[in-house]
This record gives sequence, structure tokens and C-alpha cells, in this order.
Amino acid sequence: MLRFAHTEYLWGLLLIPAFILLFIVVSRWKTKAVKSLGDRGVVNQMIPDVSFSRPWLKFILFTIAFGLLVIGAADPQLGSRMEEEKRKSADLMILLDVSNSMLSQDLAPNRLESAKRALAQLIDNLHGDRIGLIVFAGDAYVQMPVTTDYSAAKLFLNTINTNMVPTQGTAIGAAIDLGIKSFDFKNGTGKAMIIITDGENHEDDAVAAAKDAADKDVSVHVIGVGSPGGAPIPIYQNGKQVGFHTDSAGHTIMSKLDENMGKEIAAAGNGAYVRATNANSGLGIVMSQIDKIQRKTVDTKSFKDFEDRFQFLLAIAFLLLVIEFFISNRKSQRLSNLKLFEVKKI
Repeated sequence: MLRFAHTEYLWGLLLIPAFILLFIVVSRWKTKAVKSLGDRGVVNQMIPDVSFSRPWLKFILFTIAFGLLVIGAADPQLGSRMEEEKRKSADLMILLDVSNSMLSQDLAPNRLESAKRALAQLIDNLHGDRIGLIVFAGDAYVQMPVTTDYSAAKLFLNTINTNMVPTQGTAIGAAIDLGIKSFDFKNGTGKAMIIITDGENHEDDAVAAAKDAADKDVSVHVIGVGSPGGAPIPIYQNGKQVGFHTDSAGHTIMSKLDENMGKEIAAAGNGAYVRATNANSGLGIVMSQIDKIQRKTVDTKSFKDFEDRFQFLLAIAFLLLVIEFFISNRKSQRLSNLKLFEVKKI
């Protein structure tokens, strides 16, 4: 298993395209400057020792060395010892509302982004529990089935936006039903759902769906995002806000948190209801309730010891820089004197 101790250093690789662009610009400028002096053949005779290919070789060596230095600074590590261990595991399904109302800004920067940040922190604190993601608006879709691959979970989480579900609305019941279908009830682990929504359910009977989940020993918890007073729903075009949604009379639509709906769903699902704020996402309270569910002990394998491998990359980078340093921009006189391809006149 490969990992990097300092992944933030890998951002330095973004400098390589800038180096390439700068080198190409400078090379073209030099070529134009040489052409402005006159005929290329005459100019080459005036500066016979100048090589036009060696700067490219030097640049390639420098670029490769720089890339290796950056990767080496990030400290790549390889897992050297795998160990089996027993962990208590539960299955957790996140149901995230991605309807347009989740763009309202009564939570900073908006309801959806606030929820995604809280979920990212939750994933960072998971140890052994499996997690899945379902997104819903007018319809519900499995974004990621239950897994212990937390890195993948965060990648999927980052891609979530309000354009993922073409049908607008808030079908909480459909999302709960899909969550039940996504669980493996044969593995014997405790199961729970966390619904993150503003509670404006207009599509189905979410309370009945939550009761059905509870009957299958799946607890349903609800985190309400937004404010009872409500906030307008912004409209974006090309990434810029251009106004707010209005009704047929031209009045600005206010999206209000429906706490009664959230409480009813949680009560029917034998779960907890928490209202999220800018200071508290509510996930901590919900997870304290989920920690009480039955967990199954499972055998897992993980790497325990990691060995640094940056030394090899730095050594190769240093060697390339030394070679680059000793390569002259001038032609080799010995090679030039060989004239291997010169045709002799008889």
C-alpha cells in the first residue's frame, strides 16, 4: 500500500506545466531573435558552437528532477507489514438532500456545503464502520454503496451538487426505501440512516418509510439544515449568482426548515432529530445515538508499518541535476569533428 506523509507538497507538481509554458515561450522568442539576424544557415556558421537541442535536454532533465523532488518531499511510504485485527462494525447510510433549496444561505456558505463539510469530518472519525451515500431530490440515487473505503467516500462526497438529480423536489421516503434496499441484512451488523435535509418533503410519505425501516431494525436519524425563518433560494448561471427563485406572482420564495417533519420522521424511525447550526452540525449528537446500536465483530486486514521511500527519489533527482549541470549549451567539439554523415566529394 502506498501513501504520502505530506500530501500537501504534491501541489508543487502544478508548477511543472508553468515551467513548460515558460520554456516554450522563451524558446520561441530565441528562435525569432535568431531569424531576425538573417539567413539561418549563415547564422549557424557565425555561431557554430551553439547547440539548439541541448537546452531542451537540460530542461527535460531539470523538469524530471523537480518532479521527483516534489514527490520525494511528500514522503512516499510503502506498507511493509499487514496485520489482521478485529473491529466492531456497523453499516451507516447517509441520505443527503440535494434539492435546490439546499443552496439557501442561512447556513454558511449554504446548507449543502455546510452538510458536506460536516460529513467529511464524520468520515475522518470513522473506524471500521461501513458508510454509504444516497443523494435525493425529486428522486433518490445511490451515490456510493456501503464501504470501508473512506478515501473513496470523501471523493464521492466532493462531487455532490444540486445538479445531480434532474427531478426537483424532496422525496425523503424514496431515499429511505432505497437505503433499506442498499443494506445487506445477512451480515448481521447494526444499521442506521442519517438524513440531512431541510425537511420540505412534498413527494411521498416519509414517516411511513421511516417506520418501515424501524421495523427492519434500521434506526433513522434526521439532521435539519436551515432556519425556521427561512432564506431565499439563489439562482446560479456559470457559477455566478444572478438572483433568487420567485413564485408566479414574482415574490421571492423563502425556503424554511420544516422541523416538525424532521421530528416526525426521526420518531417513526426510532432515531434522533437535531437541528444543525453554524456552530454545531448535529452529527456528534446523532453518532452518540448510533454508537448504541449492535455492532458485529469482523476481521480486517490493514498495514501497520510503513517505510519511507523518499531517499530513492531524491537520489535520482540529485543525479539528474548533476548531469544537467555538466551538460553544456555548446556543441561537443569532438563529436562535431567526427562528421559521421558528411558526404565526401570525389
